[in-house]
Amino acid sequence: MNLLYFLLQAAPEGAAKGGSSMSFWIMMILIFGVMWFFMIRPQRKQQKELEKFRNELQKGDKVITAGGIYGTIAEIQEKTVLIKVDGDVKLRVDKSSIVRDNSDLQNQAK
Repeated sequence: MNLLYFLLQAAPEGAAKGGSSMSFWIMMILIFGVMWFFMIRPQRKQQKELEKFRNELQKGDKVITAGGIYGTIAEIQEKTVLIKVDGDVKLRVDKSSIVRDNSDLQNQAK
């Protein structure tokens, strides 16, 4: 904010009327820049990593769904995944509902 203060103070005195609209636009650009840097950019990066993870799924991977179901991948199709939950119980879920790799969590617990 100090930088913005000095930029506005350095404006010529004759441009005091037009300076208020200029300072408004500078503030709006700065606010948008900060929002993009701290909110939008990290979220896009996380979405790309999740999409890459879903595209690299293989049979036998241990995963967790968005609903909290733990299982092992038995079959992969274009948009769905068949997950073996327990014994002979298998569930077909949408690929987009898989959110995490369970094998990483098991390795961290040890």
